[in-house]
Amino acid sequence: MSHDLSTSAPHTPVIGVICFEVAAEEQRSARACQSLTYVRALQSAGAAPLLIPPSSDVGSLHAVYRRLDGLLLPGGGDIEPAHYGEERHPRCAEPSPARDQTELTLARWSVEDGLPVLGICRGIQVLNVALGGSLYQDILAQVPGGTRHDWYPDHPRTLTPHDVTLAPGSRLAALTGVHSMPVNSLHHQAVKDPAPGLRVTAHATDGIVEAVEVPDHPFALAVQWHPEELAPIDPRAQRLFDALAAAARHPNP
Repeated sequence: MSHDLSTSAPHTPVIGVICFEVAAEEQRSARACQSLTYVRALQSAGAAPLLIPPSSDVGSLHAVYRRLDGLLLPGGGDIEPAHYGEERHPRCAEPSPARDQTELTLARWSVEDGLPVLGICRGIQVLNVALGGSLYQDILAQVPGGTRHDWYPDHPRTLTPHDVTLAPGSRLAALTGVHSMPVNSLHHQAVKDPAPGLRVTAHATDGIVEAVEVPDHPFALAVQWHPEELAPIDPRAQRLFDALAAAARHPNP
């Protein structure tokens, strides 16, 4: 059977999605995995997700990177605090060195090269640390007046326990068409000192940073909530993936 792959067909952008490691168990070797909610949101946007395993091999990582039209930095565990010059707090979970290195490297390359990038939950933290910012290692322990943000694992991932306020004139406000919206909240860490060059574009009611953007970049946006979980029920969430795919489909000249 032949397939028509003519150049007249619309370009399907390839979006890299970093996986996380699952340790070896009895009768099962170690694995690289990722949630299908990211895959489905990207496919709904007309993109082709490419799952990238954590790797300390910079050469092979760059070979994959050169084939990407865009990058998605997904949610996950805590980043090693040494990457932003701090000792580990007792409430900071054990990090994954290979994943940290993979994502921080890809995030820096993407910003430097103008490759479209969307960060989600851990992804906003990765983008901030990659560019020189720092994190609160635990909101309730380190933020005076900070409220609960870790509504997991005993709640639906679509629960929206608080609102975020979006900065007027931001890319995020333009995409969602609102200045305030309810979001889900599945994190215990957050941006503390925003990296130089990042614009904070959303806050929670307790002041926690909920979104950042890189001005003058074709598309570099990150949010602290999980729009991939909300995308099937909230068009505003799906628009973030649509925008990433659109930017990756039409790269900046």
